[in-house]
This record gives sequence, structure tokens and C-alpha cells, in this order.
Amino acid sequence: MDSYLDWLIMVLAGSLILFWVFRAFYRWLHEPSNVNRLRLGKGGELKPDDENVLLLEQAGYEVSSGKHIIPIPVYLDGVPLGKGSRLYIDYIAEMDKDIYIVKTSRERMPMEWTASGVRDRLLIYSLLLPECAGVLFVDSKDKVVRKITFPIVD
Repeated sequence: MDSYLDWLIMVLAGSLILFWVFRAFYRWLHEPSNVNRLRLGKGGELKPDDENVLLLEQAGYEVSSGKHIIPIPVYLDGVPLGKGSRLYIDYIAEMDKDIYIVKTSRERMPMEWTASGVRDRLLIYSLLLPECAGVLFVDSKDKVVRKITFPIVD
């Protein structure tokens, strides 16, 4: 009787291990080979009197983190170009379990509100973090929060 129970436990344990290995292999097989997911850290501290944060909260968004700096190494013919470059994300905001990247307006870099102008300035952020629902552009001078999405279809 004890030997049957031992065999049953071994078969169950072996089945669970095979199931786990199959699932891991299946996920690995169906994931794109060049996926390097960017994981954002905590981000910068939020100031309680920041007008951009207040404007986002008035619009119904919850600001979850401050400024993120993403280093981007740049190579030219296999040789590093200086120290590379950086991308700045001003805030991360949430609404209805959707996460948004927030960029704020700058006087020295006005936004060109054409399809190509928005694409050139903001598409990189949607591609950088594909799990985000879109990009929010906050103009504290005009008191406007604009939601930009890039629904890329095949």
C-alpha cells in the first residue's frame, strides 16, 4: 500500500514539474527575441505644490512618481559616442488602472500639434514602455492636459 502511495506522489510531482517546464518553454518560445523590457524605478520626489501635479490631479489622474532619467548608450560604427544620451520622463500618472507617461511643456521647445510633430516628440515614449496606455502632455501655462495615444495596427 505504501509503495502505491509513493508512486502516486512521484507521478503527481513529476506531472507538476513537466507542466511548469512546458509553460516556461511555451512563454520563452512565443516571446519576441529582442524584448528588453525597461523597468522604471521609484523616480524623483514629487513636490506638493507642483502646478503640473495639481493640474493632473484636477483632471482625475493620480501621479505615482516623479522624474525618471533613462540613459541611452549610442554607438557609431561600434564606437561609443561620448557618454550617450538620456531620455527624461517627467511623471508617471495613473487613471482607472491605466498607466500614462507624462511630459510637460517647455517654453524653449514648443510642441508642434501636427501628426508628424507629435510623432517626432512623443512616439518614442510609447515605444519605450508599451504597457503604458499613452502619453499625457501637460501645459501648465494654458492649464491643459492632453492625452496622446499611438494605436499601431498591422
